[in-house]
Amino acid sequence: MNADESVHLEQLMFVDDPMEPNEPRVHPAWLPPEAFRSLGARRVLVHGDGLLVDTVLHEVSRACARYGGRVWHSPSWDVDVDLVFALRGADESPSSAVRAARSAGEVALTEIGDGASLGDEGFLLARDGDVTVVLADAPAGLLYGLFHVVRLCAAAFDPERPPERHRPALRRRMLDHWDNVAVHPVMGQVERGYAGGSIFWRDGRPRGDLARIREYGRLLAASGVNAISVNNVNVARTEALLLTDRLGDVAEIADVLRPYHIRVHLSVTFAAPVVLGGLSTADPLDEGVRAWWAATTRTVYDRIPDFGGYVVKADSEGQPGPFTYGRDHADGANMLAEALAPLGGVVHWRAFVYNHHQDWRDRSTDRARAAYDHFAPLDGRFRTNVVVQVKFGPVDFQTREPVSPVIAAMPATRIAVELQVTQEYTGQQRHVCHLGPWWSEVLRFAPWGPDGRALADVAAGESGVGGGLVAVANVGDDLFWTGHPLAQANLYTFGRLAWDPRRDPTAVLDEWITLTFPPSATADPDLVRRALHEIMDDSWRTYERYTAPLGVGFMVNPGDHYGPGVDGYEYTRWGTYHFADRDGVGVDRTRASGTGFTGQYPPYWAEAYESLETCPDELLLFFHHVPYGHVLHSGSTVIQHIYDTHFAGVEEVTAMRRRWLTLNGMIDPAVYERVAERLDEQVRCATEWRDQINTYFYRKSGVPDERGRDIY
Repeated sequence: MNADESVHLEQLMFVDDPMEPNEPRVHPAWLPPEAFRSLGARRVLVHGDGLLVDTVLHEVSRACARYGGRVWHSPSWDVDVDLVFALRGADESPSSAVRAARSAGEVALTEIGDGASLGDEGFLLARDGDVTVVLADAPAGLLYGLFHVVRLCAAAFDPERPPERHRPALRRRMLDHWDNVAVHPVMGQVERGYAGGSIFWRDGRPRGDLARIREYGRLLAASGVNAISVNNVNVARTEALLLTDRLGDVAEIADVLRPYHIRVHLSVTFAAPVVLGGLSTADPLDEGVRAWWAATTRTVYDRIPDFGGYVVKADSEGQPGPFTYGRDHADGANMLAEALAPLGGVVHWRAFVYNHHQDWRDRSTDRARAAYDHFAPLDGRFRTNVVVQVKFGPVDFQTREPVSPVIAAMPATRIAVELQVTQEYTGQQRHVCHLGPWWSEVLRFAPWGPDGRALADVAAGESGVGGGLVAVANVGDDLFWTGHPLAQANLYTFGRLAWDPRRDPTAVLDEWITLTFPPSATADPDLVRRALHEIMDDSWRTYERYTAPLGVGFMVNPGDHYGPGVDGYEYTRWGTYHFADRDGVGVDRTRASGTGFTGQYPPYWAEAYESLETCPDELLLFFHHVPYGHVLHSGSTVIQHIYDTHFAGVEEVTAMRRRWLTLNGMIDPAVYERVAERLDEQVRCATEWRDQINTYFYRKSGVPDERGRDIY
């Protein structure tokens, strides 16, 4: 090849600026252009082929076009580079940079101790002299490796950086969108949505903003999420049609998200054979019903070959299910699993099943018992492609509740742990409440005792075939995605903990801060970082302090669940009681004298929760009804703890607002103003919580605050 031919080929192979004129007008969250500066200023070689490799190439090309770097895709000549992305199984390349990168990567893998496999999504980051190497077995690994390089910024190019192997601990890392296609008369476009309308649907039709959906896929891939369900688990008539007549609407979303390794799932109604198919029954043991589901599912996969599967809420809160036909949940789930199995799909069957018409007078009933009572006897009966999706707590995503005993009770079943990113009971994205520390506690909890396996191990499963981690999403069509700009951290943290449940949530928050507020684009990076950590690190516990005390839960306004309503649910059918009277407060769930719920746990925790001497303070009122003068392990009485924490919570929120004021002029003015507005509301609402809770318990107990503060 002569010099002229080399120049001509290089011009052909070099990827020009791919910047898109129709990028959505939306806050970039943790992927602002500035986060790509270190990558985009370098010479980058991408080697391999496939849809996801094309995505890597597109991302790198856009960064290099912005910041002056260069990118080549599998050149057939030698080039000097700073960074190589390469598939281990791609065709041999004549480029010496690729050969050297591969060789260095294999050596690093051997040194780490496993040169055999990185898996479908894993990658290696290593150094070869002056070159950073990202090596993967599969294209998804290169995609995740790309975003890891972005997270590291300049540190990815540190000559002294040791090799790192990264593989996700959980195979499925999924978000459930509670988005309605048609506007629900009570819940609106998004049920429990606190960031505007849906990014997928509007007024009964697809929203049509595919650029924004694509940008959402980027954000999810960069955090580690690899699956979403695109509609509400409460499936109404219009939403049911997504399975058949409107399947093309789902396929359009799948097509947009596929380049970012996001598989689409669909919430379906158990009654679909009746609602959509014209059958007279949805009995899971009826041959005609099974045939209908099999044929319908084949049609879905014909249109969406990488379709993930179905999500089902059945026999709960008015949704149809197998109980109608005298069948159990294994019968129902296995019917759908049978239809999905030949096509590689799974059914996520939610264990959120309880009687929502309880009698508040009857203290023998207990909503917390319901999931265990329904599902534990079915262990071992579910097909292997059924994932029983269990809320992390036994009630309903409270600020504090114990881990659900169902998770430990079904060792022969694939279990997914379900979290809630949307802040239904944690401030609804009007309050700063960083949930990473709470989720970390949950995922590290060991149901069989301190020396046993943790929840994260159950979700991962033996040989990595567990049900994974699922969460209810918090995204809407708001400019800032989540309404409150700082609530973006919860979405990011979910993805990162789903990838590695044992990761320090403070370190994850630090990643989010660095990406969202890049030091090179911030007036005083150290001040911004300190202020955000001071505001967010303990914000979940701050929220807990000024809301419902000691694990008792709820005490919220019925319906919207925002703000204090101490007796709001106390005499209703929903089974969320606190039983406060003149003598004491709390729910007796012991075996000795209560509902027996403590007996659903393995022995270590059954004994710990049963006894007042060993029950953790933070869960005391969940498990016990105690006098106001009961002395906690902290040394405070229950009533004084209530007063102290509620006064402290308001003081902490007020301090958060003061701290935020120091960032005026330091960050994007739009972000600053939105957060300042939300913090004003948080101070107002926290004060209302403090005054209503303290006054309620003062009037119930007649015990004054020993410090003489104002209680009304």
